[in-house]
Amino acid sequence: MRDFHCPVCGQRLIFENSLCLSCNSNLGFDLSSRQLVPVGDHAMCANLHVARCNWLTTPDEPLCPSCRLTITRPADSDADAIEAFADAEQAKRRLILELTELGLSIVGRDADPAWGLGFDLLSSATEKVTTGHFNGVITLDLAEGDDVHREQMRVEMAEPYRTLLGHFRHEIGHYYFGVLIYGPDRNNRFFQLFGDANEDYQTALDRHYQQGPPADWDSSFVSAYASMHAAEDWAETFAHYLHIRDTLDTASAFGFSPSGITLGRRDVTIGEIISQWIPLVWGLNQVNRSMGHPDLYPFVLADPVVEKLGFVHEVIRNST
Repeated sequence: MRDFHCPVCGQRLIFENSLCLSCNSNLGFDLSSRQLVPVGDHAMCANLHVARCNWLTTPDEPLCPSCRLTITRPADSDADAIEAFADAEQAKRRLILELTELGLSIVGRDADPAWGLGFDLLSSATEKVTTGHFNGVITLDLAEGDDVHREQMRVEMAEPYRTLLGHFRHEIGHYYFGVLIYGPDRNNRFFQLFGDANEDYQTALDRHYQQGPPADWDSSFVSAYASMHAAEDWAETFAHYLHIRDTLDTASAFGFSPSGITLGRRDVTIGEIISQWIPLVWGLNQVNRSMGHPDLYPFVLADPVVEKLGFVHEVIRNST
């Protein structure tokens, strides 16, 4: 995430600002330039209030590029669900920006009704909702926006980390598996690193919850859940790649980068990325501990995990 400033007065701003509190300029986020700009002749997204969306759109499109990807959302009359919906949309906008920065193709259901990307943001307070991905549609239980519920689930699932943005990054990994992993050479490389994605998923799921992960899972996987099935290993690794890239980009924007490596270079290697990541996250973990918080990034990247991250890096780079 880059550092933002008001284009009118230079005041430092955050990604979510729609008003400069210094000069009172009305601002909107322009995805094409990736900047906050004066609204002027632009149109604000129709979800400005209901989803706290500060993105710009065009006069003929009431919703911005991120909000247009949402297929189903709570009714305006459901106050609790709408508040959670706004939190989810805020996290989704960060996801869409990062995907755009990485040059990944985003094809919505309007262009591809069968396989295009879409989001169902639903509340389990009124219906059964299972967070997941199916044929391009990502479903999110809006209860994940509630701190108490999310922490209860994190503890029950023995997870070191659980956030709305983390859910989106994991599920978008499943979506890009279908988009990016194709061709015999790439499939062979995927099989070597991640295993057989055609293994029966329900069997693997039952085994994981009945027997737990292998005792030495952290020697080959980024998380215990990643050890369950090759598809989950890919999605978890993809999510961590997005975690690492976005955090490094943010650190660089604010002058925290531990080296002079430019991540935006097309030929940047996974080795260069990891060489920046390890000292940065070590320091950030210590900062968190100084404030009495858990580690910012409570994960260990074993060599096989770094190799998998390298595969994700190469696949993304070669797709643009």
